[in-house]
Amino acid sequence: MNFVIDGMHVDVHGDGQLPYLLLVHGFLSNRGQWRPNLAALSQVCTPVTIELLGHGRSGAPTDPATYQVDAYVARFEVLRERLETAAWFICGQSFGAGLTLRYALTHPARVTGQIFTNSVSALSPPMSQGPADQLAALDAGDVAALRAMPYYPRPSKRLPPVVWQEMVDDAALLQPSAIANALRATVPGLSVAADIGRTAVPTLLVNGMREDAFQPFRTLAATEIPGVEIADVDGGHSINLDRADAFDAAVAAFIVQHMPG
Repeated sequence: MNFVIDGMHVDVHGDGQLPYLLLVHGFLSNRGQWRPNLAALSQVCTPVTIELLGHGRSGAPTDPATYQVDAYVARFEVLRERLETAAWFICGQSFGAGLTLRYALTHPARVTGQIFTNSVSALSPPMSQGPADQLAALDAGDVAALRAMPYYPRPSKRLPPVVWQEMVDDAALLQPSAIANALRATVPGLSVAADIGRTAVPTLLVNGMREDAFQPFRTLAATEIPGVEIADVDGGHSINLDRADAFDAAVAAFIVQHMPG
């Protein structure tokens, strides 16, 4: 089943008999981010994948305010209500983790448990918007400027070709002006560093140990997030793709542990 919530494309993978798990991808990614995980996770939950504004099949509104973190938190609440569930599991990858962590801080009663992966943007102090020349190029629809960005999907020999092919193909759907608005309005609000100690829901960090830049933030999470569980996995930044087997096992065990009833 798929539908649109306030411009955000949603795919529901299952009939809702098992608890829902919201899956939020990272910057310049798309629903293909979770393709390798859906079969295993569907054994313990009903995965719900979304695509951020300007990504994949989602809309690309012109108003920067629609890209603010609080606006995404509100969309997630509308989606939860649409699914008619009192609470759900949530999972954010990289950029998406800033959104899901903020959702859990805002609506703890609606979160059965949360999972997140390596996210410097979520755990570091607030970041500024992108450089003015980059924003101007993206606002003008410069696809070359988009493709030059570090996280733009490219083929990888480390992952099954079918996985990266979907992500690379869907990268053609990225809207440069929307990405400019994400840099302008979403990025400065992604940090939860000042508030993470108020986390009041069960939390699992699946840490890609080979991303050296994130490991100090892994230490921060262990220190600051009450009761956090950490699964250290021998892999890189996109740990759910890099080591799908280990990611799926850790997430499935966490969901079963915290499943209502």
